[in-house]
Amino acid sequence: MAEHIPTELNKKINSQDNSLRPSTFSDFVGQEKVRERLLLCVEAAKLRGEALDHVLLSGPPGLGKTTLCYIIGEAMGAGVKTTSGPVIEKPADLAGMLTSLNHGDILFIDEIHRMQRTVEEYLYSAMEDYVIDIMIDQGANARSIRLELPKFTLVGATTRSGLISPPLRSRFGISGRLDYYTTEELAKIVERSAGLLDVKIDKGGALEIARRSRGTPRIANNLLRRVRDYAQVVANGKISREIADAALQMLDIDASGLDEMDKRILRTIIEKFNGGPIGLNSLAVSIAEEQDTIEDVYEPYLIQEGYIKRTARGRVVTPLAYDLLGIDKPFAISQQEELPF
Repeated sequence: MAEHIPTELNKKINSQDNSLRPSTFSDFVGQEKVRERLLLCVEAAKLRGEALDHVLLSGPPGLGKTTLCYIIGEAMGAGVKTTSGPVIEKPADLAGMLTSLNHGDILFIDEIHRMQRTVEEYLYSAMEDYVIDIMIDQGANARSIRLELPKFTLVGATTRSGLISPPLRSRFGISGRLDYYTTEELAKIVERSAGLLDVKIDKGGALEIARRSRGTPRIANNLLRRVRDYAQVVANGKISREIADAALQMLDIDASGLDEMDKRILRTIIEKFNGGPIGLNSLAVSIAEEQDTIEDVYEPYLIQEGYIKRTARGRVVTPLAYDLLGIDKPFAISQQEELPF
């Protein structure tokens, strides 16, 4: 009997972890304007008995774009099929997904800006007229067959809305940009997730985790799981501010939410490139990281918190970065700080 306890416990933990994603608009915390706009459009579409108009969601990773898609599907009573832009390599791949949809279903394409242009062009008629043209054979025997599609909703998610072509962007009737969350909003998310995970946490512990979560719910939930592990070993499973602080320090996440890679980026710009400016390619080579990862994951938060700024010549660190790392500022920067505004 004892041999089966770990297995049952693992099943319970996995089911709890999978349930952290909210399933209704009322459970979704933050992004008030986007949430209200989507809720209004969903209710209107349901009253008319129509499929919801196509939706484009943009913003940094981990803010809830995928979650909102599933919430829309739940609210509309529609099925949701998911894929990713880079996965759709040929028009035939897209045609197969579109023809398998039922009336009112939702097709969710993550990182939609990374779709190949030849595939993207097939979406134009599908989104606008709910038809798709399939080429049969080649050469002199080539012919086109037009297939009727059921009325469906395309939900596109992107971390780089500027890379979406104007023809595709214009076909989305509803758009919303998700911004970083406040500490108070993240604390509510942490408390809700802790309840679902059956973890005891006080307000101080929730705020401490939220404060170091870089404004991102996905990071907040990940940190909660790691702090939970620490608390179960050293604090009888209860998370207080002190326990959260100790656990996050063990994970090398400081009071500002910066981890070891963030500091490595700042230190590299300061020590190897005299504080900048430095191009993205040179920075990526110096820290052995992909350009896209730097630009999408690390840089937005460093810019938002004022540690890095972009210029026409490249990335430049600010005086705050020197203070954070305890490095003496160059004379020119010290003089700039003393100038009156």
